[in-house]
Amino acid sequence: MQKEIVVVGSINLDLVASSSHIPRAGETVAGSTFRTFPGGKGANQAVAAARLGGAVTILGKLGNDAFGVELRDSLEQAGVKTGPVETVADSSGVALINTDAAGENAITVIPGANAYLSPVDIDANSELLRRAGIVLTQLEVPLETVECLARFTRQERVPLMLDPAPARPLSPALLACVDWLTPNETEACVLLGREEKNLSQAELQGAANTLLQRGCKNVILKLGVRGCYLALADGTRRAVPAHKVVAVDTTAAGDAFNGAFAVGLLSGKDPVHSAEWACAVAALSVTRHGAQPSMPTPNELERFLEAQSIGLNS
Repeated sequence: MQKEIVVVGSINLDLVASSSHIPRAGETVAGSTFRTFPGGKGANQAVAAARLGGAVTILGKLGNDAFGVELRDSLEQAGVKTGPVETVADSSGVALINTDAAGENAITVIPGANAYLSPVDIDANSELLRRAGIVLTQLEVPLETVECLARFTRQERVPLMLDPAPARPLSPALLACVDWLTPNETEACVLLGREEKNLSQAELQGAANTLLQRGCKNVILKLGVRGCYLALADGTRRAVPAHKVVAVDTTAAGDAFNGAFAVGLLSGKDPVHSAEWACAVAALSVTRHGAQPSMPTPNELERFLEAQSIGLNS
């Protein structure tokens, strides 16, 4: 029986406004559409994994508002177990998302109930975490909680995948507990204390090697339209290309990747094949609007890959 994926992280409602371009400071633009979607990096990764057939439980917090009820229902409908998710006397987390005509986005996150997830919750759910095949977490919940989780998973030898977003510097002690670090280019630069920029191929390898030297076992740099770059503990260095698609909304593409990569590992795929599979899942997700609604099922992914294969051979 496949082990469970446990996601420790944020649960938000995404408020998404679309316009021709993302407003600059002081600018007002005319929007074209407004929609609401269930989101939050933790919930997105949980739904991505569950839609692909993973056994998934999420540990997080919801507010005692209408959003909280809606978000719990949405997770459960996707097949995510929400037993450890407690309701607190505050608003649920919210993300304000601006998207442009090219599918790029700018996001402001208000933590709300997510801020209440504490080390006490890690201790209270120690048995669930101890049984996990892999634990996924992000930085939209308090850092002290992530650090407590990292110490626990290292002590119990449970693999930990950390998506270091929103970007912030992290201690060597935390990085040393991480089995799979999955930053994008901006997050990698912040972790390394460098100017934020797109990294050349040579710079990718240098950045990944430096992160490995800081204690991470494995690093996957997520590169958007360029795919991803793997730097593994066994010495493997591999660039995995992205699929060519027309993006309409890049929100949660990285979350789609993480959820899919975890499912791939637990289903017996090696890291390189898991990354190739996860790149396909992420590519399909950006062709759809919304965070969780964009996460594909195995049948949808199979049809997508078949279409991609036909396109390459035509």
